[in-house]
Amino acid sequence: MARRLSIGQLRVQEIIHGDGRRSHTIVQPPGGVHAGAERFLSQYAGTGSDRPYAYLLVDHLRWLEHEGLAPESVGFRDLERYMGAVGAKVAAPLRSPWRVGKRPYGNSALSSAASCLKGFYLRQAELGINTELAETLDKRRMPTRQDRDRALLGHITKDMAAKPLAPRRIRRRHPKMLPDGARGLLLPVVNSARDRLVVDWLSDGGFRVGELCGLHLCDLHLREGASCGECRTPHVHVCHREGLPNGARAKTKRPWELTDGTIRGGLIKRVSPAMIHTYFDYLTGEYPRSASHGMLLVQQHGADRGLPWAPEGVRKMIARASARAGLGKLRPHAFRHSFATAVLDASDGNLVVTRDAGGWASTQVVDEIYAHVDVNDPVFNAALLKTWGE
Repeated sequence: MARRLSIGQLRVQEIIHGDGRRSHTIVQPPGGVHAGAERFLSQYAGTGSDRPYAYLLVDHLRWLEHEGLAPESVGFRDLERYMGAVGAKVAAPLRSPWRVGKRPYGNSALSSAASCLKGFYLRQAELGINTELAETLDKRRMPTRQDRDRALLGHITKDMAAKPLAPRRIRRRHPKMLPDGARGLLLPVVNSARDRLVVDWLSDGGFRVGELCGLHLCDLHLREGASCGECRTPHVHVCHREGLPNGARAKTKRPWELTDGTIRGGLIKRVSPAMIHTYFDYLTGEYPRSASHGMLLVQQHGADRGLPWAPEGVRKMIARASARAGLGKLRPHAFRHSFATAVLDASDGNLVVTRDAGGWASTQVVDEIYAHVDVNDPVFNAALLKTWGE
């Protein structure tokens, strides 16, 4: 008994066997089984991998037909183009569009597709089909224990990637934190000095998005010995204001006042040199002189150009930029989580320093939410080994 699961010249077909087992294969008109796909997928029958591999492979085989290629003649550069067509970042022209109207693969799906394609072409090569491509795919291998030992000593330079088509893996210390190196990947893909300011200020300031969008120019004391007299180094005053035109609002409600044009009070946050640099870059190059509202972040496009930028606009900008950078969909609050953890690490776990740097209400909040250990930390590893008597 068989049940069709998709429509097209090449399609995935589920086969329900007499004993209740299910497997998947790829069929082609006028109803025959695709021999190459069946040889590959039959290895995974009953494992649960045959179904996702079948759908990943049928998409690739349809693309080959679309491009006028065949499994017997396709080359490694063609496979790179295919990976680019389904969502990977590759330095190659993609020619005709593919999967129009469908979402590109995410990082996990791209990695699975890379495994699927490698396995499919290695299986083909076992029968003498396209062995040159198989050699290219297989020359990057999983390292042996000896390889890893040599790598630790710096004696090995050979690329040992197991899946040459797979995208760079996104690593993050904690699910709520930014992936490793996110800031360096985001800055080149944002579109304006204002957006670079947002990335730097979220990274180095640990701002909530409502705090950042609610800042006024008068809140910024970006020079040594500011007239407020409350902090000797460059800083900002985060002030809770109701009724702002962009709907932004700081969560903290510390008292503040504006006296003789100088802000005092509020939540005081220190400012890094990078934050000052991007601020002046933005103010001198993009900030509209006609803006009378006095707020820091302004809308740059559309009918609302020049008006205060809303927190939702920041969220959408970060989401678009992180997608372009291959980081998935990031949210502004992930910067705050990463900031808190970085301060904790740098201060040897000092909860008071971290509380005041980020503006949390208590050290208990910092301890409960942010004071998690990195399972890869050598200190953590040594403590466990000692506990186990190793």
